[in-house]
Amino acid sequence: MKSIKRRRWTWLVVILVAAASIGALSFLFLKERLVMNEISPTVSFVQNHMTNPNGTLASYLQDAASEQADIVAGREALSESLGLWMQYAVAKNDQTLFEQSYELLTTYFLMPQKYIAWKLDTEGKAHVTTNALGDDFRIVDALLKAADQWEQGREAKVATAAEISRTLNQSVQNEGYFVDFHYFKGGYSPDTLSLVYVDLPALQQMEQHEMLQSGTYAKYEYLLRSMPDDGIFYPKTFNVVTKAYTYDDKVNLIDQLIVANHLTSTNRKPDKLIAFLKKEFETRHQLPGQYERINRTPGVAYESPSVYGLAILLAVRTGDPKWAKQLYNHMIAMRGQDPNYPGGYVFEGNTHMFDNLFPLLGETELRKFLKK
Repeated sequence: MKSIKRRRWTWLVVILVAAASIGALSFLFLKERLVMNEISPTVSFVQNHMTNPNGTLASYLQDAASEQADIVAGREALSESLGLWMQYAVAKNDQTLFEQSYELLTTYFLMPQKYIAWKLDTEGKAHVTTNALGDDFRIVDALLKAADQWEQGREAKVATAAEISRTLNQSVQNEGYFVDFHYFKGGYSPDTLSLVYVDLPALQQMEQHEMLQSGTYAKYEYLLRSMPDDGIFYPKTFNVVTKAYTYDDKVNLIDQLIVANHLTSTNRKPDKLIAFLKKEFETRHQLPGQYERINRTPGVAYESPSVYGLAILLAVRTGDPKWAKQLYNHMIAMRGQDPNYPGGYVFEGNTHMFDNLFPLLGETELRKFLKK
């Protein structure tokens, strides 16, 4: 009897060791695949299918007419896309790609008043006279990192970042706070600051390069660190006049994850949101793009590749390779499903640019993380 029990125990140990070995080999395989495959196929997709003839990045794969100036359509180009592409070039250490993006910025997006137009038509012309604060911060952050990373063209990039920062300081503020945008034609700024725009890494770069008054970073770091939550989710906006926070009834996970990524720069970690997302992924085997805030149930049936790209970034920044691996494997299974567009996150013949660039950033940062 004891002999049988011993054999069972021995087999149990063997099985556990084998399972652990398979898990380790699986992780090593993922690491090797990410490290060896230096260029993501998503890059080729963006360059071959999402780039307009003038080099600007199209918002959608399929063309469509723009019916409202404040809503993006078809092959129009966004400052959001440019900023993400520039951040990718910096992360990938691709100076040539960054220089091409910098030329797009100065040729098309940067207006004579030194603000960045948030949207251009397919010809590279701006029909709007507003900026988007979060995009501006992202672009300035990329410019300053590129200036520190590469000596060539350093002075020009710093000067451009300084011009944009000066405009933000002079025009895109209300009650001493940055706000979502400024309407340069009408001279109007709102009283709201979307928390997704509180880009702490960018603000830190700007202050270190003396483009913000001393103490500005600490002000916004405190704003994020001290903001309320509802037990899981963060507010959507901060009113700079009343100092009140506002929640959305339907929570967008992209927004939540961007705020969570910025929170990692503080000593307040997004532990409750991470625990919720891990449990959701474990039970549902996916992360829906939106949630009903009150009852914590999915508000939509679809998945967004951007959610997984941003969640990978969050996993990397919180030192969680196991979760990053799970998210990455799920994310790339969504890629290349349309054989006409290999490398792209294309569904029903269409895709949005950010649903390719956020995954690309997540993949790139995970690769760098695994190389350490």
